[in-house]
Amino acid sequence: MKKFWGRIADHDLVRYLIASVVALAVDMAVLSCGLRLFHLALGWAATSGFVAGAVTAYLLSIRWVFRQRALERAPLVEFLSFVGIGVAGLGVTQMVLWLGATKLGLLPEMVKLAAAGATFAFNYLARRSLLFMVRSRIIAGGENLV
Repeated sequence: MKKFWGRIADHDLVRYLIASVVALAVDMAVLSCGLRLFHLALGWAATSGFVAGAVTAYLLSIRWVFRQRALERAPLVEFLSFVGIGVAGLGVTQMVLWLGATKLGLLPEMVKLAAAGATFAFNYLARRSLLFMVRSRIIAGGENLV
């Protein structure tokens, strides 16, 4: 049984799911603290939470989730790309919510759950294929190391 769970936990999809849950918890904690303790406006609190969650997800992704990094030698580009994919994932969420709740007349809370699943899948696949699963690594000067 231990071998089975060890193999499951060794898969980057499972580690990415755990990292995403931790990042969401950080996002929510910063949002809540911003609102309740620092009396920030909702927009500032939400933005602060998003940034804190994105940094958490990024750090967990490069240190624990993924073994390969295409842009390891260009960390700023890597981080901005990571966040950019997250913003694109937010677009996926909005699209699914609009389609499900507005066009199909489904219950928004149920659509949000489906949107969360679609966004998780989009972010994982995009980040894995674009940032963490390439055959060559980009080095300083724009050259590829094969």
